Amino acid sequence: MAQQKLTKLTSILTEMDSVVVAFSGGVDSSFLLKVAKDTLGDKVVAAVGISDTYKPEELLAAEDLAIKLGVKLIKVYTDEFSDPNFVNNPPDRCYYCKKSLFSKLIELKKQLNFNYVVDGANLDDNNDYRPGHRAIAELGVRSPLREAGFTKEEIRRFARELGLPNWNKPAEACLASRFPYHTKITKESLQKIYSGEKYLKDLGFNIVRVRFHDPVARIELAPEELGKAVEMRQDIVKYFQDLGFNYICLDLLGYRTGSMNEVLEAR
Repeated sequence: MAQQKLTKLTSILTEMDSVVVAFSGGVDSSFLLKVAKDTLGDKVVAAVGISDTYKPEELLAAEDLAIKLGVKLIKVYTDEFSDPNFVNNPPDRCYYCKKSLFSKLIELKKQLNFNYVVDGANLDDNNDYRPGHRAIAELGVRSPLREAGFTKEEIRRFARELGLPNWNKPAEACLASRFPYHTKITKESLQKIYSGEKYLKDLGFNIVRVRFHDPVARIELAPEELGKAVEMRQDIVKYFQDLGFNYICLDLLGYRTGSMNEVLEAR
């Protein structure tokens, strides 16, 4: 069944003939980029967004992988802070970010005389609140992995078989997703989140989210790593206090996708 999906994906890309891949360096868009390159050759480019909401190491990893795959990488600069719909952080914030970024990718597609812009959305993305998908649909962006019926687990399996170095990389979302809805987003607060997550990563934690409930930092980790965090609590508390947080909380539920959407589901 999974092999049939790969055949279908190849067929979809062949029909498209030329694509701009919205590339984040995550496993989904990396797998899509690899198959697109193998299928279309030079009629594929990768486009990566340059934004304050993304970690610099993610950009470096994306650049390295694009070189490894032999795909031209184009940087697309965004300016979310000029849009009050981003700064004010409504529940559909992602819609405005995606609309801005993918509108630029559509223009890039036209400049290159390519046929489609594609992203790495898959079937599992249907299980969470994702207003950005509405913007993508409005712009005519296609999601070949979802069209072919791929789940995240299948993508990871094929990515491993294809030798992609990030096949088991934990999912990453933009730093704006760390804020409760209607909490204003600032560059300073984004830097606090980035610094806190990098610190915890450097301590060896695999999956990390620092949720910004100012003056509270709510830390989400993989459930099996909660005990390790408790053992290191004094160092963690000191570091986060130095960042400007008054209270540092460890979420006992652990990391889960879209935890900021739980307040929407409870209404």
